[in-house]
Amino acid sequence: MSEQPVHTGYLAWHFAQAMGSRLERELRTVDLNLAQYNALQWAERQPGISSADAARHAGITAQSMGTAVASLTDRALLIRSPHPTNRRILCLHSTPDGSRVLERAREVVRRVNEEALSVLEPQERASVHHLLHRLVTHLNPGALPPISGPTATPDP
Repeated sequence: MSEQPVHTGYLAWHFAQAMGSRLERELRTVDLNLAQYNALQWAERQPGISSADAARHAGITAQSMGTAVASLTDRALLIRSPHPTNRRILCLHSTPDGSRVLERAREVVRRVNEEALSVLEPQERASVHHLLHRLVTHLNPGALPPISGPTATPDP
């Protein structure tokens, strides 16, 4: 009986699951979950972004993002303001407290990434990052900011 090949998608899924679990666990130390981190990240990256657009960029459901945004709003880490031309859309903005929490969370994410990728040499890390960036951009256009060079490092 021949051994079945392990498909790249299967490996990517397992890596994503393992990273997601680690991030969820470690982000608890700054009183966030992964959806909340993504909401803060996108509100900082694109002030005024809608919850629906933030969810699409983060690759999570609108319902999950809505729950995250509600929690962050209750904690005064995000504010929602009416869209200037469409009253049905609420725009997300990070508060100063939200920015401070996000900075702490980025350090947690940086550390988790560093630990997960520690088995790779620096050039391998850069190559993996670049290839994953290309794949995500291909499969989920608009999810990521443009890459700044062939060996760009991850933005925590």
